[in-house]
Amino acid sequence: MKALILAGGLGTRLRPLTFSMPKPVVPLLGKPLVRHLIDPLPEEVDTVILAVSYMKDYLERYFRDNDVGRTIITVNEDQPLGTGGAVRNVARYLDDTFFAFNGDVVCSLDLSSMLRFHRGHGGIGTMALWPVEDPSAFGVVAADASGRITQFQEKPPREEAVSNLINAGAYIFEPELLDHIPEGVVSLERQVFPQILHRGLHGFPFEGYWVDAGTRESFLRAQRTLLDASGGTVACTVRRQAGVELEGPNLIEATHLEPCRIGPYVYIERGAEVHRGALIADSMVLAGATIGQGAVVRGSLVGPGARVEDGAVVTDSILA
Repeated sequence: MKALILAGGLGTRLRPLTFSMPKPVVPLLGKPLVRHLIDPLPEEVDTVILAVSYMKDYLERYFRDNDVGRTIITVNEDQPLGTGGAVRNVARYLDDTFFAFNGDVVCSLDLSSMLRFHRGHGGIGTMALWPVEDPSAFGVVAADASGRITQFQEKPPREEAVSNLINAGAYIFEPELLDHIPEGVVSLERQVFPQILHRGLHGFPFEGYWVDAGTRESFLRAQRTLLDASGGTVACTVRRQAGVELEGPNLIEATHLEPCRIGPYVYIERGAEVHRGALIADSMVLAGATIGQGAVVRGSLVGPGARVEDGAVVTDSILA
């Protein structure tokens, strides 16, 4: 079985971090974002197809150097094709039932249960559904008692939304879907889904957590969500370090720390440096970065090699 990950964006909302690395490998708690999609896949998924358009060589190098237990195929888009066009662009690999994901999704979806649901209900596809308070920024669905989707709205005004269940960006499709995607730039959400409801498109609601981690704010929200779920981990050498004050869940790898305050919700990658008197909260600090004496970092992503000068205050920013 195969899985398709739609990762063709340029990562503009995470710049300047994504000038030096593609968004799929930006580390979310020490694991590239794309691995949060690959690692939970059922064992029967033996091949993962990445639909990309930016830094394809970087991604190929990552997967050459890191065995993820599955065959990885990267397929480039010469120009943006939309979600539907990206699926059609890899059609030659999709000869059986397949998973498909938006590349930013971080969630607690049980993919094996979703696959059993899909096989039990039949039809052209199954879409994961997530409840939200305000669905106006998402694709919204209405479904009947059997779970069959009867209506699909893309980003409707809040007062016109048919429900509070949104498209969570995770799917299981039959290859028949490809017959309904025309050539060119195509949106699954706007052009394809409304046209295939008669073929049996079902919704699969789930519980736990769901984050679309495509911006600084949502990336850090995903980090907080995962730290709450796991409780975090702090290297023993850090715990033994005199003068280091820790608050809340954090993931801190072995690194150079002087007396400072860290947390809550901080990820510090091995090889970073944090100097005396610094304060870091709700942030990510990657290898090679330096946080100067007395500096304050809140709500920020600090990329490899970036330096926060002594006494500087950095809030709600991306440094790289």
